Amino acid sequence: MTDSAPAASPAPRPSLRERFNALRNLPPFLRQIWATSPALTLATIGLRIVRAFLPIATLYVGKLIIDEAVRLVAAGNGFDSIAQAWHGGQLDTLFALLALEFALAIGSDLLGRAISYGDSLLSELFTNVTSVRLMEHAATLDLEDFEDPDLQDKLDRARRQTMGRMNLMSQLFGQVQDTITVFTFAAGLLVFAPWLIVLLAIALVPAFVGEAHFNALGYSLNFAWTPERRQLEYVRQMGASVETAKEVKIFNLHRFLIARYRELAEKFFRANRALARRRALWGTLLAALGTLGYYVAYAYIAWRTVKGDFSIGDLTFLAGSFLRLRQLLEGLLVGFSQVAGQALYLDDLFSFFAIEPEIVSPPHALSVPRPIARGFAFENVGFRYPDADKWALRGLDFELRVGEVLALVGENGAGKTTLVKLLARLYDPDEGRITLDGRDLREYDLDDLRGNVGVIFQDFVRYHLTAGENIGVGRIDAMDDAVRIREAARRAAADNVIENLPRGYDQLIGRRFKTGVDLSGGQWQKIAIARAYMRDAQVMILDEPTAALDARAEFEVFQRFKDLSRGKTAALISHRFSSVRMADRILVLEGGRLEASGTHEQLLAQGGRYAELFELQAAGYR
Repeated sequence: MTDSAPAASPAPRPSLRERFNALRNLPPFLRQIWATSPALTLATIGLRIVRAFLPIATLYVGKLIIDEAVRLVAAGNGFDSIAQAWHGGQLDTLFALLALEFALAIGSDLLGRAISYGDSLLSELFTNVTSVRLMEHAATLDLEDFEDPDLQDKLDRARRQTMGRMNLMSQLFGQVQDTITVFTFAAGLLVFAPWLIVLLAIALVPAFVGEAHFNALGYSLNFAWTPERRQLEYVRQMGASVETAKEVKIFNLHRFLIARYRELAEKFFRANRALARRRALWGTLLAALGTLGYYVAYAYIAWRTVKGDFSIGDLTFLAGSFLRLRQLLEGLLVGFSQVAGQALYLDDLFSFFAIEPEIVSPPHALSVPRPIARGFAFENVGFRYPDADKWALRGLDFELRVGEVLALVGENGAGKTTLVKLLARLYDPDEGRITLDGRDLREYDLDDLRGNVGVIFQDFVRYHLTAGENIGVGRIDAMDDAVRIREAARRAAADNVIENLPRGYDQLIGRRFKTGVDLSGGQWQKIAIARAYMRDAQVMILDEPTAALDARAEFEVFQRFKDLSRGKTAALISHRFSSVRMADRILVLEGGRLEASGTHEQLLAQGGRYAELFELQAAGYR
């Protein structure tokens, strides 16, 4: 992080064309909802259609009640008691109408609750299904994609859309319901005064335009602040995380982190507040035009009633219809603008799904040979990270033969880990090629290739799962194979660590959850090494696997590694020369190029960089 938090770079405000073009996201969005649960989708739509007719029915029954009450008053029956009126039958029509309005009110309430219930179920299912799809698609992307900050921003926005777009579903379905209701009210008004509808539409257009404008500004603000949002989340995690707690306390970092969080949060708050203030001011002014249109129409209806053209019931019905129609049309216009605005956010989700990986299996891909006969060969291999000026690796020519343990040594940044990533086809070379038994690595099935490679990187993941599951993730299809998990633990010398845990292999490890037991760095490392043995892969690679182990444990791990790698292809990366000297052959990398190759004794005799580094390390033990 930099010393000061930069303000978000302004994002271009989406044009009207872009906002309307974003509506193309609605059909695939609706298809996803339908695929989530056709039955629930049909149920919620069907209930909304039924409920759409209830407002006009309720209002019309209210008109009939008023007209009936006025008729009874005009008739001058003069009832002494309700019982007398009830038995005389004069109130039968009025009571029937009241009962009907009561039934409509209860029915509307029940339908509303049923719709909310269906929406909540469908929303939960959609969120789950979309989250799974997001994780599945992310799993197909290249490692290079995850190292791209722009894609990280896109992934962050897509992640938020899996949780935040289901109100769009309710809004779309609600729009359908309100549209049907609008037609029912409009039909009633057309009978009496068609020009009122034109007046209403003209009065509501300014509010619609204003809402569309501010929805676009809101999207631009959220888009522009995506990197800062990720910084906010990062600072929040750094300030309240078990992984960082020690350093935060020792270096008194909490004040620095809190100050950084406040600075970022305050800038985002000010930007949001400014937009909200403008939106509230203009929204009030534009909404007043709609209110003016309503009262013009209301005055007209009242005048016609005074003239005797409409009954009191008609006045109530027409005034109520116009008021509801105004509210519904305003809601539809504003809702359409909001739907178009939310459709812009769907771009974030669907554009993430549109990203295609470059590293894929070819058509008619080959299976990895079982067993591998000769091994791997690097033929003039070069690789450069995206947007990097310097080559990470260049001109590499060497073989990784079956049955030998190959060690890679070199200073930091020499390209050792990059070489391993190329071997596992996490990247593809930019120059040259890598072959397996004489065939280009790109000709093999990707899943089969990676399934035959067991790699433990120095920055291995500490899964907050049980000890057995931490090992089992090395081969998911054998997660329930307790015998295989125990054998992998034995090979990595992790069996003693696990057997001393309160619940053994069923013990949750890590401090994230309440029942978890934390491990030392060296114990975690043994668990991670067991994960590699779990694969029983033909190719075994250990990248700085013993950094947290003491000298005795390190010696034991490498002895086992050499014994268990017989007949397989094996490579290890280590800065400790006491480890690499046990390898059959050692490659010395410098600046991404192969500087020397040979056994420990041969490289010492050559007196090059390997001998220099060995002497520097050995001097520390004298």
